[in-house]
Amino acid sequence: MSTLRDLAEEHTQLRPADIDHLHRIAGDWQMLSDLSFADLLLWVPVDGEGTFVCVAQARPTTAPTAYLDDQVGRIVGGPEVAHLEVAHRQGRIWREGDPVWYGDVPARHEAIPVRLRTADGEAGEIIAVVGRDTNLSTARTPSQLELNYLTTADDLAQMVADGTFPPPRHPGETTSAPRVGDGLVRLDANGTVTYASPNAQSAYRRLGYASHLVGEDLAKLHRRLASDPLEGTDAGNAVLAALRGEAPPRREIDARGATMLTRALPLMPAGVPIGALVLVRDITEVRRRDRALITKDATIREIHHRVKNNLQTVAALLRLQARRVSMPEARVALEESVRRVASIALVHETLSMSSDEVVEFDGIVDRVASAATEVAATEVTVGMRRQGSFGVLPAEIATSLVMVLNELLLNAVEHGFPLDAEEGAARPDGAAKPEVVVSAHRFRKQLHVSVADNGRGLPEQFDAERGGNLGLQIVRALITGELRGTIELRNGATGGTEAVLVVPLARGTADRLTP
Repeated sequence: MSTLRDLAEEHTQLRPADIDHLHRIAGDWQMLSDLSFADLLLWVPVDGEGTFVCVAQARPTTAPTAYLDDQVGRIVGGPEVAHLEVAHRQGRIWREGDPVWYGDVPARHEAIPVRLRTADGEAGEIIAVVGRDTNLSTARTPSQLELNYLTTADDLAQMVADGTFPPPRHPGETTSAPRVGDGLVRLDANGTVTYASPNAQSAYRRLGYASHLVGEDLAKLHRRLASDPLEGTDAGNAVLAALRGEAPPRREIDARGATMLTRALPLMPAGVPIGALVLVRDITEVRRRDRALITKDATIREIHHRVKNNLQTVAALLRLQARRVSMPEARVALEESVRRVASIALVHETLSMSSDEVVEFDGIVDRVASAATEVAATEVTVGMRRQGSFGVLPAEIATSLVMVLNELLLNAVEHGFPLDAEEGAARPDGAAKPEVVVSAHRFRKQLHVSVADNGRGLPEQFDAERGGNLGLQIVRALITGELRGTIELRNGATGGTEAVLVVPLARGTADRLTP
C-alpha cells in the first residue's frame, strides 16, 4: 500500500511543506474521528483533472465505520466529489446535502477544507479536504457525552479549516495519547470544567478527587491534587497555556499512588479562544511496569558487573599460577586461558554499562585486536585495522564471537609472521608491512566477518577440518555450535591467510540491530 507521501507525490504538485502538514493532520486526526463518530478521509485534488485522490483514512473507535473497504489510493471525480469541490474552492465546511448510500450503509457527507497557514501566521491556501462521513445506520437520540463530543468535534473541524489544528508536536512526543475514549474534559474560556466524561471522572477519582468535576477550576485542581508541587504547577500551567491558545506538552500528575497523563489543547474556532480540551488517561499500571523494568535493568547490569569482576579474578588466579609453573608448555597454556577469559570479561563489562542486552561490538573488537598485538608471542610488529562495522549485537552472539575473534587474531599474529629461523630476523626490507585486517558487514540477516593477514599463509598440507591448535578447535566449536555459523580457512588471493565467518542473526533481531 502506498503511503500518504507516495500518493501525494505521484498525483499532485504539493510542496514538501504541504505534505508535512498533511502528515500532521493524519497523525492527530484519530481524536477528531472519535469525537465525530465518523470516518475521516483525506482527499487531495489531482492536478488539472477535477478529481480527488484519497491519501489517508481513519475509522472511529466510538462508532461503526461507514466504509468496510479501505479507501486509500482511490481516485474519484464527477458528482461524487461535488461536496469536496465546494469545500476546496470556497474554503468553508460543507454540510449540505442528503444522505448517500455505500452498499447497505446510509452515510452523511461533510467536507472540511485543510488550510496551511503561512510562516507569519496568515491564512494560507487550501491544500486538501477532509471528508467526514458518518454511518447513519445506528442513529439515535444522542446522550450528553455524545453531544459534547460532537460540539468539540465541530470546534476542531473549524480549526482544521482555519489552519490552527493540529498543533505542532513537541520533541519526544511520538503519539497523540491520551485518546478521546481514555477521558475527556471540556473547559470554558475561564478554565472552568463544563463537561467531564465518565472515564475522565474515574481517572481523577484515582488521584483522590471524589467530587464531580463540572464547575471546578481545572488548573487550580491540578495544583491541589499533585503530590509534587512542581509537577502540579506544571500541569496547571499547561491548562492555562491552552486557554491562551497555546499547545503545551503533555504532563503527568502523581497523587495517592496513581499517575495520570494529561494533554491540553486550545479550542479556537475561527480564531476565537472559547476554552480548552483536556484529554486524560490513567497510566498508573504503565508507570508501575516502567519502574519494574528499570529495577530489572539495574539488576541485570549489576549481574554483568559482578560476572566481569569474577572473570577478572579468575584471570588473575590463572596468571598467578602461570608464574609459578616451571614447564614452558603449561605456562603458555595458562596464559592463553587468561586471554580467553579476559576477552569474555570485555563483553560483560560493556553489558554492565548498557541498559539493554546488546553491545556496540566495534569497540570490543578494537580492544581485543590491540591486546592481541601486545601479548602475542612474536617479536614482529604487526598492525591491526578494522573495515566496516559489526554494529550492535545481542549478548548471546557477542560472547561467543569475541572468543572466536580473539583466537583468530592471536593465531594470525603468532603464526602468520614468525621470525626467520635461519637469520633470526623479521621480514626483509621492502616487504609489505605486517598487517591483520578485520572486516565485517551484514547481508540478508547474516553477519559476514573476515580476518585476513599478509603473512606466510597456510602450510601446504594444512587440513582446515582437523588441523590447527587448541585455539582453532575452540573457534570451530563455537562457530558451528554456539553461533550456528560457518568458517572457512584459506590462503588469500594475494598471499597470507584469510578466515571467513558467516554468522546468522536471529530473525527480527537483524533488522532491529542493523547500524
